[in-house]
Amino acid sequence: MILAQREKSNTALRAFDEALNATFLTDDVLITTGAGTLISGKKELLEYIQEASGPRMYWVRTPDEIIVNPKTLLAWETGTWKGFVEGSEEAEVGGKYSAQWTKKSGIWLIQSQLFVTLRR
Repeated sequence: MILAQREKSNTALRAFDEALNATFLTDDVLITTGAGTLISGKKELLEYIQEASGPRMYWVRTPDEIIVNPKTLLAWETGTWKGFVEGSEEAEVGGKYSAQWTKKSGIWLIQSQLFVTLRR
């Protein structure tokens, strides 16, 4: 189920559909960008994206591991991410990421994500 959610989220990002991508996040999501900026909540994330300068980019996250705790309804995901400039098939930037998922609402949603840029 988490893999399916991740795939849908990647598709939304590639289409620059920020509203759809936000449906995969908890309202109080915490995100640390690859450059170390901490974003708190969906509203702040959407503002951060709208205020971004430079060429439009999308990100693809590729999971290497997902571990689910059925008792706490939490899951750990880790993998690699790549950032692409709109219209390009070659990654401009990338690195490693981790995500915490929660199923409190009955649907797996991202509660926090940490991205670290490791290559440019």
